[in-house]
Amino acid sequence: MEMMKTEELEPFCPYYHRAVELIGRRWSGAILRAMLAGVSRFNELAETIPGLSPRMLSERLKELEAEGVVVRSVIPTVPVRVEYHLTEKGQSLGSVVEAVARWAEQWADPPAEGTAVSASTPSEVES
Repeated sequence: MEMMKTEELEPFCPYYHRAVELIGRRWSGAILRAMLAGVSRFNELAETIPGLSPRMLSERLKELEAEGVVVRSVIPTVPVRVEYHLTEKGQSLGSVVEAVARWAEQWADPPAEGTAVSASTPSEVES
């Protein structure tokens, strides 16, 4: 895949903007990474991602499902089991998540020792 040169970039692209808004929403990237790693059950996702509340997880899964990135499957067992899987569209985000992970390993500062991941601060709450 050829890298796009900076001078070839238009200042604004509605497709890029929509994609970044989707995967850049708080917790969406973490959910996608966990699902790409094979996590598929709601409770597993909640346990895998520190600080993610069940309400926010449910909201993000619904958004990702509405965008065709995630599909929700109900398995008729007793009790009923619900699983979430990435669609082909969702799986195709794997290279994006891997690229961001590589960038983060090289450039992002690690959280301060003893710092817990918080669900949100008042200024970060999305409506």
